[in-house]
Amino acid sequence: MNRKGAILKFVLIGIIIISVIAIGGVTYLYQTEVAKNNKLLAQVDEITAREKVTEGKLEVSKKKVSELTLMLQEAKDRIATISDDLDKEKTARQDASKELEQIKADMEQQKSSRQDIENKLTQAQNEGRKLREQLKTIDQQRTDLIAKIRSLESNAGGVELGKVVVNNETVDPSKGPAIAVEKNVNAPVSEPAKEDASQLKPLEGKVTVVNKEYNFAVINLGQKDGVNIGDQFSVYHEGKVVGDIKVEKIHESMSAAGFAAELKDLIKENDSVVQKAK
Repeated sequence: MNRKGAILKFVLIGIIIISVIAIGGVTYLYQTEVAKNNKLLAQVDEITAREKVTEGKLEVSKKKVSELTLMLQEAKDRIATISDDLDKEKTARQDASKELEQIKADMEQQKSSRQDIENKLTQAQNEGRKLREQLKTIDQQRTDLIAKIRSLESNAGGVELGKVVVNNETVDPSKGPAIAVEKNVNAPVSEPAKEDASQLKPLEGKVTVVNKEYNFAVINLGQKDGVNIGDQFSVYHEGKVVGDIKVEKIHESMSAAGFAAELKDLIKENDSVVQKAK
């Protein structure tokens, strides 16, 4: 009996020892899990903070991409303009070279006919002298005629004579020298200004660039066309409205307009845009 009691005692002691060990292990595991949980929570907070920072940087990057896209488009337009100007200048130089050759040929021809021109000039000068002499004679005749008219007026007892036309000029005998008659010319009546119907039409343009990553499009209308931030445009693809875009940034000849995410696969380059009524 004592032996069984001793065995039972040892068994109970063993159970107690195992229970204590188990409780200690569970406690250790619990504390370990709590520490891991706290660490994970701290990591989650840190990741959340980093995510907010990343979102801010992403928004800044989005704006920079929009600006760079506009600048790139402007640069392309400038390059195209410069290329056209260079082609025009090249054509102008070729035309100028041809004109220079023609001028040289004309100068050679003028040199050969210079004597004829001088002879014609001398003849014209002689004719001019003759004309001046004729004018002097006509002036003298007019003066004599005015004197005769005045003499006739005085002999006629102060009777006033009408105006006399001498060499296509109107002469008033009472005033002496000839006085040109002013003609009353009616000024043309201008038509009333017509209202510019184009001012009543909404702005129309097209989509030049579509950025699906940041949901914005570049249109070929800008500050010079009267576009303002916040203006809305309807986008037409093959004659059908696919949605609206809203201007967020304006440059001289183009603008960046944002659109809803569901439109990124519907709006295409070269689609037509029409300004919506405000």
